[in-house]
Amino acid sequence: MGHGHSHGNHGVVEVGERARNILIGFLIVVGVLAIAGLIWLWPSQAQIDGALTKVSDPAGLTYVDAKVDAIEAGCASSVETPIGTAACSTVLATLLDGEQSGTTVAVELTGAHVHNGLRVGDTIEVASIPTADGLHYAFSGVDRLPVLIFMGVLFLLAVVAVARWKGLFAILGLVIAAWVLLAFMLPAIIIGKPGMAVALSGSTVIMFIVLYVAHGVSLRTSAALAGTLLGLAVTTALGSLAVQAARLSGFADENEYDLGLLAPGIDFQDLLMVGIIIGGLGVLNDVTITQASAVWELRAAAPQWSRAKVFSAGMRIGRDHIASTIYTIVFAYAGAALAVLLLIYFSNREPLALLTQELFAGEGVRTLASAIGLILSVPITTGLAALTVGPARVPAEGARHADYEADDVDSATATGDGQA
Repeated sequence: MGHGHSHGNHGVVEVGERARNILIGFLIVVGVLAIAGLIWLWPSQAQIDGALTKVSDPAGLTYVDAKVDAIEAGCASSVETPIGTAACSTVLATLLDGEQSGTTVAVELTGAHVHNGLRVGDTIEVASIPTADGLHYAFSGVDRLPVLIFMGVLFLLAVVAVARWKGLFAILGLVIAAWVLLAFMLPAIIIGKPGMAVALSGSTVIMFIVLYVAHGVSLRTSAALAGTLLGLAVTTALGSLAVQAARLSGFADENEYDLGLLAPGIDFQDLLMVGIIIGGLGVLNDVTITQASAVWELRAAAPQWSRAKVFSAGMRIGRDHIASTIYTIVFAYAGAALAVLLLIYFSNREPLALLTQELFAGEGVRTLASAIGLILSVPITTGLAALTVGPARVPAEGARHADYEADDVDSATATGDGQA
């Protein structure tokens, strides 16, 4: 096998030409198919407009901003329930815009809104509803935009300060990926395009953009990209089989039922699979780029090692990465579904019986499919990277004896680690 050289921040690493050509050829084929999928599945504006059923507000309803002047416990319309008086509070607020600007109105907070932590001086949005008795004002929401802007700017500054240009390019890749998701994937799903094809085409294009923009165009990045795509294929195949075997419909809560009424063209089993595919992208990207970088560093540091030894050392790194990333996946899903998990304690059914319900089983399938794809992406990416780097290089005569002695020590250490 011939070999070339890869230059960069990882030292001079010999590259196997045959493996390089196969890798590049594979990525070209997959990239062309993904772009063809985008062109074929991209929805027209007329299709989107025809599929969307906009929810109209009642006639005369308007929204205005108001500043909180005072918050009082209780409401004029408090309702008695079998377990006591429903939680309620009254907000006195001054309207900031609209025809009644400057007027102080009373707005009642009920249910979850009682616990949102409103304080005097906050800006809220109220709905102005015309009635036979005049205008009635109801709480609509809190102006959270300043907090979101602040957190977004703080996030951007932290990324640039720590990761510098690489972090800035990562943000750029994320912006482009968000555009693909919002302009292509979501509208295509709404109008009833094949969900699996949409998810795979869009996710593949996103991975090409994110990895190459953030990490640069190199064989190291290409090996990580190939590992990501193959890991994504495993996740998709296992997720599809599990969704079918578990007879999941994709309707887990009222959000899906509401969406089904508004967009009847959506296949909700496909939508569940789209969620599995998109949910696994970020973690797969993290694992594969780390593994590819580890293999490149190992080859640069130990050019005399065989590919098998480089693969073995890379897998030792990968096992640690797998252990920590599995916790990330499980706890991320647990945090997102915390309220759902708490419902288990208020049911008189056995927990195992509850786990078979769609609400819990869907999350289980989503988590396990992503985790299995993640685990298998580690040996896949490590193997691809180990094959891509060049073969072992015999050290110079003067350093050969010392290198071989160090190699023997490393081999003994590696063997002991593997047995443990």
